[in-house]
Amino acid sequence: MRGARMALAMLVMGALGLLGPAAPSQAAAKRSPLRPIMLAGNNWDATVSIVDARTYKVIDRFSSVPDRAAREREIHASPVRLAQFLAIREAVGEGHDQLVDDVFSSRDGRYAYISRPSFADVVAVSLRTKRIVWRRPVDGYRADHMALSPDGRTLLVSASTAKVIDVIDAATGRITGRIPSGDTPHESNYSADGRLIYHASIGTVYTPLDEPAFDSTKGERVFEIIDARTNKVLRRWDIGKILKTFGYPGMSSAVRPMAISPDEKTAYFQLSFFHGFVVFDLVHGTPVRIVNLPIPPKVAALPRTSYLLDSAHHGLAIDRAGRELCVAGTMSDYIAVVDVGTFAPVIASHGTKPYWASTTADGEHCVVSYSGDDRLAIVDYRTKTEVASIPVGDHPQRVRNGFIRRSYLG
Repeated sequence: MRGARMALAMLVMGALGLLGPAAPSQAAAKRSPLRPIMLAGNNWDATVSIVDARTYKVIDRFSSVPDRAAREREIHASPVRLAQFLAIREAVGEGHDQLVDDVFSSRDGRYAYISRPSFADVVAVSLRTKRIVWRRPVDGYRADHMALSPDGRTLLVSASTAKVIDVIDAATGRITGRIPSGDTPHESNYSADGRLIYHASIGTVYTPLDEPAFDSTKGERVFEIIDARTNKVLRRWDIGKILKTFGYPGMSSAVRPMAISPDEKTAYFQLSFFHGFVVFDLVHGTPVRIVNLPIPPKVAALPRTSYLLDSAHHGLAIDRAGRELCVAGTMSDYIAVVDVGTFAPVIASHGTKPYWASTTADGEHCVVSYSGDDRLAIVDYRTKTEVASIPVGDHPQRVRNGFIRRSYLG
């Protein structure tokens, strides 16, 4: 009788929700049609590595250029396009063709969207067949960074030589709009609700005119806040000029990778040639702090012309709570984790040419591409240590969180 009364009590409590939610079982997780992954674009060997987001193991790899022969025939048939193609190889690609700059998966795990700088296009590739579903040439002669809207419907692609962001319908590949930018549009990020776009242009980073006296030759470099529904630019700031006004002369206007705080009131900007970042108030359009990070003596002795595309640091991410920043010290060959309260850096990892940083989907780890070592480093924000190393392809750059359908993996 006592056992029966206990069972009845448990049943009632369960019905009333007093026992709390049941923990999801492994079986329930496996019933989901989607498997969480990270996509790493290997720029120089024209592949994309698919990494399991939980085990950090590479589970697949595919070509970003199944149509390479056709594209190269088109390029060689046009003297203008051929000249641009060769210029990208030498001036930007360090002697290599750039064949996958950025990559996102569709929200349903069916497709990978890939920007291909040397081919000046974006393609959607089936993650099941690894074939191209649609292809869209961008304005100008080079495609660069992308952003995918929170609802998965819209792709933003920086058209490097055209001073615009091409707005692309992710389902069809059709260009639906163009957003004005400065010279060499670079990174774009959507706000969490998808209503705003944060965008920066970096100017002509591939010229040898790197001394401050020649800064004006780098072109127009601006940071923009854009209405994502109308494509209207709401705010447009020259960060270098603002910094000079506030007592920080000699700083570049080129915003490299950026990180936005969870409340979207603060931005953290890396700038060309600068070993550190700027803390910037997005509400008032004013700098809050300049944060200098360690510079190894051998790097401090280098001329600015030896910096990789003007980048001292190139890679910046923030944890889910907005308490820690993950910084890729590109020229200094380290990853630093920086507390946003004290701004004290901890060197968490060393490797060759860290080139991008992003936060994993769980918000607890940072993933950085060591492009010179052909690997990804996973850094724990809490312990400020490298906890995993993932070998990928030649010269990994952008790493993005995404999904693939489990059925595609057999």
